[in-house]
Amino acid sequence: MGKALDDIRILDMTHVQSGPTCTQILAWFGADVIKVELPGRGDITRGQLRDKPGVDSLYFTMLNSNKRSITINTKHEKGKEVFRKLIKACDVMVENFAPGALDRQGFTWEVMHELNPRLIYASVKGFGPGPYEDCKVYENIAQCTGGSASTTGFDDGPPLVTGAQIGDSGTGIHLVAGILAALFQREKSGQGQRVTCAMQDTVLNLCRVKLRDQQRLAAGPLMEYPQYPNGVFGDAVPRAGNASGGGQPGWAVRTKGGGPNDYIYVIIQPPGWEPLMKMCGRPELIIDPEWATPEKRLPKLDKCFAIIEQWAMKFDKLEVMRELNKFDIPCGPILDMREIAAEQSLRDSGTVVEVDHPKRGKFLTVGNPIKLSDSPTEVKPSPLLGEHTDEILKSIVGWSDTEIAAARKEGAV
Repeated sequence: MGKALDDIRILDMTHVQSGPTCTQILAWFGADVIKVELPGRGDITRGQLRDKPGVDSLYFTMLNSNKRSITINTKHEKGKEVFRKLIKACDVMVENFAPGALDRQGFTWEVMHELNPRLIYASVKGFGPGPYEDCKVYENIAQCTGGSASTTGFDDGPPLVTGAQIGDSGTGIHLVAGILAALFQREKSGQGQRVTCAMQDTVLNLCRVKLRDQQRLAAGPLMEYPQYPNGVFGDAVPRAGNASGGGQPGWAVRTKGGGPNDYIYVIIQPPGWEPLMKMCGRPELIIDPEWATPEKRLPKLDKCFAIIEQWAMKFDKLEVMRELNKFDIPCGPILDMREIAAEQSLRDSGTVVEVDHPKRGKFLTVGNPIKLSDSPTEVKPSPLLGEHTDEILKSIVGWSDTEIAAARKEGAV
């Protein structure tokens, strides 16, 4: 069976996380992703946060599976020659360099478009056009400038960044959508185009419900927030702790065990109030006019979840989940990474995958979260530095063994 992106070739100029997230998904869909790295050095993450000496780090291997690696020194004239030929031979070029890095080497969008009018030039940047567009951005900076940090955490604490990499990986996933749209449009136009995705923009896109709430503030207090009814609302959306952020109130309640993650998140939908109160031994609150409707419960959500927590602490979080699911009450245990790594259903679905790397051996990584019925993903090991250099120089660039050896001696590849 073929893959969704068979015959699509990607020139992968990315490094660290945001860009490699994008190109790895394209590789999972079957594209031939050629990762360009500096000779002798490679992507900086190969050596960052190493857990084993002398081998590629998990940081690198978990973001670069299913790719090929070629080493090119694009500052060397022969390296530039290789790069130009690859541009002509590829459908998409993806980069996440600091602003202007490729331009300074002579590879502007205009130059690349002239070399290959069908090329799609895709970029991750920190900020979009404006006063900050030349500033460098990392994950946590994107979260702070995109609205996530100011709205994450508890009201009496500092702004918090999330554990989810919404700035880096989130932007990479958004860029995939842009690239696929550009490939589809090229089928009609015959032309490539620029695709850009800024990390600040992506974080804001993922925080749109908070922009919604910012506008709702003009109409009065946000009644689903824990500050209601006794807290103070300022002129900006406050941090909401573990409040659900939607139309149905939710909170994380403690369960049996007493560990840092012995909690379960519970959402109280109107139909769930009756079975919840029966389980909690408080059937009188089902018909009590001060508790019976969602509107009456809003000012005392803390008391609602305290009742549920008192019951939940008699059981472990998985037992609580089983009981609540009997009555279709939305809930989810707080699973730590140890539990997720051991969860068999995630192995069975290909969401968590064991990969056998030629140098570091077996390790766990994430699989493709997007499942296509006619294009299944097989996660393969990340490439060794320059593993496919000769292969690519011969098959795509057209060089002989002699030409490759000479270029290598000069430090071009």
